[in-house]
Amino acid sequence: MSRSSTEGDTAALTFADVSAVRGGRLIWSEGAFEVPSGGIVALIGANGAGKTTLLHMILGLVPAASGEVRVFGRKPGADNDGIGFVPQDYAATAGEAIRARDMVMLGLTGRRWAFGRASSVQRQRVQETLAAVDATEFADRRLAQLSGGQRQRIAIAEALVSSPRLLILDEPLASLDLRSQREIVALLARLHAKLGVTILVVAHDLNPLLPLLDSAIYLLDGHPHYAAMADVVDDALLTHLYGTPVKVVHTPQGEMYMRSVL
Repeated sequence: MSRSSTEGDTAALTFADVSAVRGGRLIWSEGAFEVPSGGIVALIGANGAGKTTLLHMILGLVPAASGEVRVFGRKPGADNDGIGFVPQDYAATAGEAIRARDMVMLGLTGRRWAFGRASSVQRQRVQETLAAVDATEFADRRLAQLSGGQRQRIAIAEALVSSPRLLILDEPLASLDLRSQREIVALLARLHAKLGVTILVVAHDLNPLLPLLDSAIYLLDGHPHYAAMADVVDDALLTHLYGTPVKVVHTPQGEMYMRSVL
């Protein structure tokens, strides 16, 4: 059973008048919002707006210059076992020779290679997680032998194997072909429905993720904001956010997508 299903309804993220400073430079300020637990949330903003800084703050890697951040009611970094994180450069840093199955095991052992053999309970948990991301059939192959979409499944499995309450994915669809993008989006939808885990997705291109998202944290004019997705997917807001004309289009089938306007 996942943590999210056994614990209360504490907000996933709480920012109380938070500002971020790096290298003596103010990155953003006046962050004041609360993200409910159990949603699928986008983190968006122009390049250089401070998305990575906000992620690092949630993980406890960067302190708030002012104000207070809470992750499920606790200080950032106090329970990073409760956060599953898939970095954007996962494939580059994971190591080509390691088996997919062993990579997922590292999500439980914390990369403590020399601490003996995995227990039967740990091996069973890895097997269950591999099955949950549809990766059982290639679990014993080396990462170097896997496609981009398969590697992303292993990355998600490694992040989920410890049953986190919050899953953070940094550009999970980058460098994937259209079919793999659709498959990963469908996988995230299934995992969310089954586990109830709160998902935070950093993304430049929202279109593949729009059917999934219910809200967004967006960085605009030097301040982070939080709103329902229906309020964020707006021509004027997105044009202001990205600094280029953006049009929200609704298809006859009721689907929605965004496109740049030349």
